Amino acid sequence: MWKFILLIISISLFSCSTQKEKADLIIHNATVYTVDSLSTTCQAIAVKDGKIIGTGTNEEILNSFICDNKIDANNKFVYPGFIDAHCHLYHYAAGFNEVNLVATNSFEEVVLKVNEFTKANAIKEGEWIVGRGWDQNDWAIKEYPERFILDSLFPNNPVLLSRIDGHAALANNVALQIAGITNETKLIGGEVLFAKKSTSNLKNNDLQLKIKDAQLSGILIDNAVDLVSTKIPKYSNEKLETALLKAQANCFAMGLTTLDDAGLLKEEIDLLEKLQNEKKLKMRLYVMLSDNTSNYEYYLNKGPYKTDLLNIRSFKFYADGALGSRGACLLEHYTDKPEWTGFLLNRKEHFEEKAKLLASKGFQMNTHCIGDSSDRIIANIYNDIATKQNNLRWRIEHAQIVSLKDLEKFKYIIPSVQPTHATSDMYWAEERLGKQRVKTAYAYKDLLQASGIVALGTDFPVEDISTFKTFYAAVARKDSKGFPENGFQKENALTREQTLRGMTIWAAYSNFEEKEKGSIEKGKFADFVILDKDLMKCEEKEILNSKVLFTIINGEVVFK
Repeated sequence: MWKFILLIISISLFSCSTQKEKADLIIHNATVYTVDSLSTTCQAIAVKDGKIIGTGTNEEILNSFICDNKIDANNKFVYPGFIDAHCHLYHYAAGFNEVNLVATNSFEEVVLKVNEFTKANAIKEGEWIVGRGWDQNDWAIKEYPERFILDSLFPNNPVLLSRIDGHAALANNVALQIAGITNETKLIGGEVLFAKKSTSNLKNNDLQLKIKDAQLSGILIDNAVDLVSTKIPKYSNEKLETALLKAQANCFAMGLTTLDDAGLLKEEIDLLEKLQNEKKLKMRLYVMLSDNTSNYEYYLNKGPYKTDLLNIRSFKFYADGALGSRGACLLEHYTDKPEWTGFLLNRKEHFEEKAKLLASKGFQMNTHCIGDSSDRIIANIYNDIATKQNNLRWRIEHAQIVSLKDLEKFKYIIPSVQPTHATSDMYWAEERLGKQRVKTAYAYKDLLQASGIVALGTDFPVEDISTFKTFYAAVARKDSKGFPENGFQKENALTREQTLRGMTIWAAYSNFEEKEKGSIEKGKFADFVILDKDLMKCEEKEILNSKVLFTIINGEVVFK
C-alpha cells in the first residue's frame, strides 16, 4: 500500500516538474516597469532564446519556469533597454583618436590641449591634427577664434578643430590650402569667414575688391567644413574597431541597448555589421543613411534591410545648421546679428525631390531642422506627402525652434528631440532668438501634444552620452548642476512617464520596431536595464545619481 502511495506521489511530482517551461534567464524580486499600453508593473521576467517568455509576480514566474540562471534584483528597478533615438556612435568612436576639446573655457585652453595631444601622440610633421568640442559660447569672450596661432605652432601640419555641434570648425592655413579654400571660395549652405582685423574696413558688397586682400579667419560654417574634413585620411579599420568597442562599453554602462546612428556611409555600415556578425558589437543599431549619391545608388536598389541587430530603412538630411554657430535657418533675423537669418544647406527642391523618391521606395526621411524656417519648409514637404500616404513615420530631428503656426503639422511628423540641448543652450539661446521667439524653442511638451509621441535621444558626442541627463533635462529642465532652480521654460517639461516612453517604446515606434522592443512584454527582445534608483518616484535630484547595475541584450548580460 505504502509503495503504491509513494509511486503516485512521485508520478505527481514528476508530472508537475515536466509542466514547467525551461527558461535561460529569470529576473525576479524587482519592480519591473513594463512600459506596456497600461503602464503596468510586475516583479519578475522569464527569458528564453533572447526573447521574453513570461512576466508576472515572483511566485508566478518561479513556479512556472525552470532556470539555473537567475538574477535576484534585490528590490531594484527594471526598465526596457534604453533607446537613444538620435546619436552618432561611429563618429563618437572616431573621436577617441582626436583631441577632446569639450568643456574648454577659452581658446587658449584649446591651444594648450592641442599641444598636449600632439606631444602625447608623437604627431609627425605633415600629419593631420583633428579635434572636436570647443564652444565659444562657453568662453568669456564669446567670439569665434582665428587660425593665426595655429599657423605659427603647426606650420607644416594641417589642423581642423570642430565646434561641439560639428556645424562650424577652425582650420589652419595648411588645411585651408589642402582644401583649396581661398578668399573667393563660395558655396551653397556654407560660409568661409574672414579675420576681423583684416576686414574691419569692409562694410558693403561694393567693397568686394578689398576681400582679395583680406585674410581668412579659418572659421568654416556648415558645408564649408566638408571642404576640409573630406581631405582627412580615414582611420584604419583596426583603430576604428578598438574605438567602436570602447564606445559600445560606454553605452552599455548607460543602459543603452539600441542606438539610432544619424547619418552613415555604406563603408561605415559595413564595418559595423562585420563586428556584429563577429559577435563583437552586440549593440542594436538603427542606422540612418547619409544624403549621399553612393548610398542612393546602393540602398535604393536593394530596399530596406534588417537583421535582429541592424535596421537600415531611413535617410538622414540636413536642412540647416546649428543655432550656436548661427547656421540655423530662421524666419526672422537673429536678435544678436541683425539682417542675418541663417541659411538652408541645400536647395528646397532637393528635399522635395528626395522626399518623393524615398516615399516611392519605402524609406523613412529624417531631417535635421533647428530653425523655425527650416522646420516650416520640411514640415510642409512632409505634410504634402504624408497626407497621401499614411503612417510614413517621417521624423524631424531636433525640431528645436518651431513656430506656433506650424505645430499642427506635426500630426503627421515624429519629433525626435534631445532634452539636453535645451539645458546646454539655455544660457545664450535668448540672445540669438529674443524673449518672445525663445518660448517656441525646445518646446517638447507642445510637440508631444501635437504629434502624440516624442522620440528622445542625446545627440552624443554633441551632448553627454548619459541617459540620466536626458531623463533629468526632460523632467526637470535643469542642467547637471541643478540650474536654473525653477527649471528652464518648465511649462514644456515632460512627465516621468512620458520621458520613459520617449526613451523606450516611442523611440522604438519611430524606428518601426515597437513590436519587437521598447517594452517588457511576451515575445519581445529580452533587452533590459536594472537600475539602483526608481526613476519614476525618486527625488528629482536623485535622478542624476542613478547607477546601472545590469544591462542585458538578447538575454545576455553585457554590463554589470
